[in-house]
Order: sequence, then C-alpha cells, then structure tokens
Amino acid sequence: MSDCGCHHEAKNAQERKILRIALVLNAAMAVVGGVAGWIAESTGLLADALDMLSDATAYAIGLIAIGRTARFKANAALLSGSVLLLLGLGVLVEVGRRVLYGAEPLSGWMMGTALVSLAVNFTVLRMLAPLKSGEVHLRATWLFTRADVVANLGVILAGALVWWLASPYPDFVIGTLIGLYVIKEAVEILGDARRARVSS
Repeated sequence: MSDCGCHHEAKNAQERKILRIALVLNAAMAVVGGVAGWIAESTGLLADALDMLSDATAYAIGLIAIGRTARFKANAALLSGSVLLLLGLGVLVEVGRRVLYGAEPLSGWMMGTALVSLAVNFTVLRMLAPLKSGEVHLRATWLFTRADVVANLGVILAGALVWWLASPYPDFVIGTLIGLYVIKEAVEILGDARRARVSS
C-alpha cells in the first residue's frame, strides 16, 4: 500500500493548485501595479510590478517542473533566478533614468496600490508556506513572494514620505532598494539551483 504513489500524487496536485492560484494573483497584480506605476510615475510601483511579473513566471515554471526530474527542477530554478536578476538590474536602470530626467510620483496611487499588493502577497505567502522547505523550484517561489511583501511595505513607506516631503526622492530610493533586494534574492536562488544541479 505504501508503494502506490498516492501520497506523492496528492502532494503534486496540492502544489499545482497552490501555484495556479499564486500565478493568477501575481499576474493580475503585475498588470495592476504596472499601470498604476505608469500613471503615478513611481519607480517603486514599477519595480514592484516587475517583481510580481517575475513571480508569475516562477510559478509557471514551478507548475511545469512538478513531477519532473531533480535536474529539470534545478534548471527551472536557475531560469527563474536569471529572469529575476535581469529584472532587478532593469529596475536600477529605470531609477537612474528617472533621476536624470525627473518624475513626479503620486503618493496616493503609490500607497493605495501597494496596500492591495500587500494583501495579495500576504495571502500568497501563507499559501506557499508549506512549500518553503520543499524542492529547489518550490523554495524559489516562496522566496519571490517574501521579497514582494518587503517591497510592498517599502512602497507604502515611500509613498508616505513622498507626500510628507513633497519630493520624488523617497520613490527613487525605494525603487533602488527593491531592485537591490530583487538582485539579492536572485543570487540566493541561483546559488540553490547550482547546488541542486551538482547534487543531481
């Protein structure tokens, strides 16, 4: 009875369900955050939207990887980390461009959108909690979402400072910090993936 594979199939089905819900929520919020960031001229919101887009990509890769070989899963995490690294670097470039050419971020849009994103990400993070000690491609999805929660809190704080100081610089600072945090998470995921490839 213990060799029927039923437990493994149930576990995979549960993982797929969680990742599908997380994928839909993050893809939706990436679109909402991107539009809001464009309207609000906020590098923080744009960075957050890109981060959520990378999450949606990670969840899609995680879904594909379920039931595959350990090497495939390691390669999936490697791809996720590489995408996240590129997005993090892109955020830093966008912040630099806005510092040079100027921007007037709208604090209300920043705080309102980030609050909605925070609620979504906190829900997803709780859903993903059982997966954080799982295989490398599943750990990557949990790390992505943890980074999003931190980023949302940062955007809310930056929005409050933009309003209080009547200055765009808190938005530039949070955009930079999110970009650097995304890069840190990407390096961590890439390290996990490389170790998993070696052991496979």
